[in-house]
Amino acid sequence: MKHLGFFRRRQEMSLLRWLLFTFLGFIACVVAIAGIAAFAFYIQLDRSLPSARALKNYHPSLVSSVYASDGSLIGEFYTERRFLVPLDRVPPYLIKAFLAAEDSRFYEHGGVDLPGIFRAFMKNLQAGEIVQGGSTITQQVVKSLLLTPERTVIRKLKEALLAYRIDHTLSKDEILYLYLNQIYFGSGAYGVEAAAQTYFDKHVEDLDLAEASLLAGLPKAPTRFSPHQNYASAKDRQRYVLDRMVEVGFITQEERDKAFVEPLNLARPKRWRLKEFNHFTEEVRRQVEAKYGRDGLYKEGLKIYTTLDLRAQEMAEKALDQGLRQLDKRHSRYRGINLNVPREDWPSALRVLNSTNGELQPEKIVAALVMDYDPQSRSCRLQIGDAQGILPSSGWQWAKISDKRASKMFRVGDLVRVRLENLQSDKTWTTVLEQDPGMEGAFMAMVPQTGRVLCLVGGRNFAQSQFNRATQAIRQPGSAFKPIIYSAALDKGYTEASILIDSPIVLNDHSLRGLWKPANYDHQFWGPILLRKALIHSRNVVTVKLLNAIGVDYAIQYARNLGITSPLTPTLALALGASGVSLWELLTAYTPFANQGKRVDPYMIEKIEDRDGNILEEHRVAPEDVISPETAYVMTDLLAGVVQEGTAKKAKELDRPAAGKTGTTNEMRDAWFIGYTPDVLAGVWVGYDDHNVSLGKGETGGRAACPIWVSFMKEWLKEKPVESFPIPSGVVFAKINGHTGALARSNDPSAVSAAFVGEVPVRSQRYSAPSQKSGNSSPASSDTASATVSSSPAESFFKSDLF
Repeated sequence: MKHLGFFRRRQEMSLLRWLLFTFLGFIACVVAIAGIAAFAFYIQLDRSLPSARALKNYHPSLVSSVYASDGSLIGEFYTERRFLVPLDRVPPYLIKAFLAAEDSRFYEHGGVDLPGIFRAFMKNLQAGEIVQGGSTITQQVVKSLLLTPERTVIRKLKEALLAYRIDHTLSKDEILYLYLNQIYFGSGAYGVEAAAQTYFDKHVEDLDLAEASLLAGLPKAPTRFSPHQNYASAKDRQRYVLDRMVEVGFITQEERDKAFVEPLNLARPKRWRLKEFNHFTEEVRRQVEAKYGRDGLYKEGLKIYTTLDLRAQEMAEKALDQGLRQLDKRHSRYRGINLNVPREDWPSALRVLNSTNGELQPEKIVAALVMDYDPQSRSCRLQIGDAQGILPSSGWQWAKISDKRASKMFRVGDLVRVRLENLQSDKTWTTVLEQDPGMEGAFMAMVPQTGRVLCLVGGRNFAQSQFNRATQAIRQPGSAFKPIIYSAALDKGYTEASILIDSPIVLNDHSLRGLWKPANYDHQFWGPILLRKALIHSRNVVTVKLLNAIGVDYAIQYARNLGITSPLTPTLALALGASGVSLWELLTAYTPFANQGKRVDPYMIEKIEDRDGNILEEHRVAPEDVISPETAYVMTDLLAGVVQEGTAKKAKELDRPAAGKTGTTNEMRDAWFIGYTPDVLAGVWVGYDDHNVSLGKGETGGRAACPIWVSFMKEWLKEKPVESFPIPSGVVFAKINGHTGALARSNDPSAVSAAFVGEVPVRSQRYSAPSQKSGNSSPASSDTASATVSSSPAESFFKSDLF
């Protein structure tokens, strides 16, 4: 029996041992399988991770900045408003504020801070809400630059693994550099430099402790803690950051208290809205985007240095606005008021007026609320925000409103637009009624010797229409095209003294689909007329005959050489500006006249640098000789005659040498003036966007466009020395009879001074057209127009050089 018990115990022990070994084997298998699975998972996870080394080549989206010629910032283009700054530009207070708020053990842990996670968990538990995060700065860099934003366990594992790798790939300062330049601060600001500008209008290196502690609290919840939207919450968050800085020993309690009570001088929220741009910056945008692509402009942090003169731009915008308003008042009735404010809404409406009107000053156009209309004095009492105003009857006479209608037009509570005239002793502004003009306009000024564009206005209101009427609109130039025809004629041998015949003519031009009988503006014919007089007084029929004599193809090629790029229809109507051109190219075509025969193309961009300061492009002036200096001067002499005695007499008000040409199209649909002094060339176009609408009776280039040019020039040339046009050595002068073109006697009352190339022509009785000059001055060999011409009475078109 004893033996039997022994064997039974032995069998039991064997069974237990087998069970133990089996269990341990099972556990080992499970562990092995789990290990293999974990390893496989790690391999799979590792393969899906982006490379941490990619951060060595940090290339974030940056702001491209546009600068005026004086270095002033005039525009920004971006998808994320960010400016890269090196770590040595970031003040120590700001770095310590971020470390205290986000990751106080940043320089101690290896990318993931387990004690920090536990500490954050306990603090959040005590507070009953999330007051402190567990992610390290390194993890936030990973989250922002390398991973997608979804919240899953897998993504969190990836974040931890990548944080560890980054910590062993980059230095701590490199990680901090990435973090401070990458994070979002709200209000469109990415990175500490953009945040400093957005909230305090400072560069980051100029921030103090109070400002730094406020910024360091924003990334956790930029909208919730925005000082612009929720100042109280922003101060609470600032208090937390300062307390943490004391807690970790970065600042003293005294420094903390002083910083917290320090007033924060917040900058007004700034956006580059449409009203802050203008047609100049928009044209620069179009040119840069066309060359470098959308990403190049909006993400690559380009520095774009332009030719814009801010003073000239302001003058041009003011001159165009005033000119269009005056034109509108000559032909338009008052179009009425669209908004009446209920009395209960007056307080809020007046607060809005205070904000939108800004600082009140003479000549400024503002919105005002009608408080009362007095039929006895026919005047309105106005409230202009906090200020008071009076609109007397003299201020709305232009509106053609009868006394009876005025009481109905000016209702209490109506919003009106008025121009401030002067502030009276009782602090009341006298005003003039205004309304937005219906027509449009464009203005451009440049330096003719270099092509530098000083200013460009492409329309009356950029916020309402971004269409650039200076560069994109193709309009008929009318007589403003004539100088190109006359210059071409000079290079064919004509002179200022050439006699042309201003008489009726009928043309059978196939391109015009039948017979065409051109007419002069005054519907009269002056008979034999000097070439000089024909251009000065803009005689249409003579110019058509002149084009027919020199040849349409020749004239078109001549225009191309001067800078006209738009399609030109090969018809004799070209003489009267029937083919559309832009203001930009017409100014280009005038540069040889103003620049001694050298054509320069207008340019707006001086230089473009990349984000690292490398120059991508820099403009080099490249003048091209297209006509002789002598021909250019004779044209200037002729165009100076237009100013002195022709269609642009308004420009005489400058009281200094000036030259130019007006242009008007059929039914006054377009009005032009292109003019220049020795150092500036400028042009104006006025018209409606609808080509079929007239500016009004009598609104020629001399009346509708030239005054705008004069207004700008008076301001631009104020206090500048008076200069004369340089005279080439090959130009001679002579007094000629104003009727016959023959050399004038000393007592000839009709004598006029004329400029000639080379020498004064010898008297001749020839009645044929001049022979073509030899040499390179003629761009085309053909001098025959494709038209059958008959004149009445039958006679030659020209009686040339009656010397």
